[in-house]
Amino acid sequence: MTAALQARTEGLITAELAVSAGEVVAVVGPNGAGKSTLLRALAGLPGPARAAVAIDGRDVGTLPPHLRRIGYVPQDGALFPHLTAARNVAYGLRGRGLSRAGARESAREWLDRLGLAGLAGRRPGQLSGGQQQRVALARALAPEPRLLLLDEPLAALDVETRASVRHTLRAHLGPYDGACLIVTHDPVDALSLADRMLVVESGTVVQDASPAEVTRAPRSAWVARMLGLNAYTGVSGPDGVHLADGRVIASADDVPAGPVLVTVHPDHVTLHREPPAGSERNVWAGTVAEVTGTGTRLRITVRPSAGPGPGPGAGPDLVAEVTAQAAAELALGEGLPVWAGVKATAVRLTAL
Repeated sequence: MTAALQARTEGLITAELAVSAGEVVAVVGPNGAGKSTLLRALAGLPGPARAAVAIDGRDVGTLPPHLRRIGYVPQDGALFPHLTAARNVAYGLRGRGLSRAGARESAREWLDRLGLAGLAGRRPGQLSGGQQQRVALARALAPEPRLLLLDEPLAALDVETRASVRHTLRAHLGPYDGACLIVTHDPVDALSLADRMLVVESGTVVQDASPAEVTRAPRSAWVARMLGLNAYTGVSGPDGVHLADGRVIASADDVPAGPVLVTVHPDHVTLHREPPAGSERNVWAGTVAEVTGTGTRLRITVRPSAGPGPGPGAGPDLVAEVTAQAAAELALGEGLPVWAGVKATAVRLTAL
């Protein structure tokens, strides 16, 4: 397929990207990285960045937002509170030149597709959060945009509603033949909805790859932690990776000397009540800071000690994932002194 979107932004965020027709790109990164700024620049809205934008080979960077054939859903949905759901959806259609009757009919068809047929006459204040998000999505999709921009579309929803709206969104993005960018902080959204992940930090793209590649070899400590991994930056040398807090981590990976990202899956972290005597080359003393999770698996956050034994914390936390049975056998609880071990073969290094 030909590229549906080709863009270059500058200002608060610097990025150059091409998105193919039918492709969904998840934009992820810490707060303040420039994700929402990127979407606003592409949409042609006021902000601290500007963009050169071509959609289907047509330069639209100098056009006003309503002429760019872009569907944009901001974080709050931005529905008109005084209009019904049907009139909200019809608004964009009227802007495209449809007659009042045609826009009304198309709006009701879209609300029906999104399971909202019986709510067409209600105003946003009479709808739940999930229903409002579906109306906002219908309003964005109804004019058949060539570029769809979704800024945290599921962030304000509860867990059950979020899963339902995610399912709806996935169903409608499947046949959508335009380009789509979704800003999200949720790894489930990114991994289940996107074909690519664009990782943004401090206004710069640090990784642009498939979800599988980002999961296998993240190039950002933030995104690695978002994916549930332990992540640290350090400097690789002949004796291991030196972290800023003074710890040295041994790894079996062979990378050139220099800055690296260290990742360890929580499954590969073992916990002990006494210093381990096994084959683990990386052993740290610490204190259990938090126990989370339910059912058969628990995530144990260990705060490393400043000295050789358990004591006041120093350096980034380490998360271990253990069975509920193992946690019970070790009597793990907040404030408990522990030792954490990681084999060198379980430590992944990515050159930065």
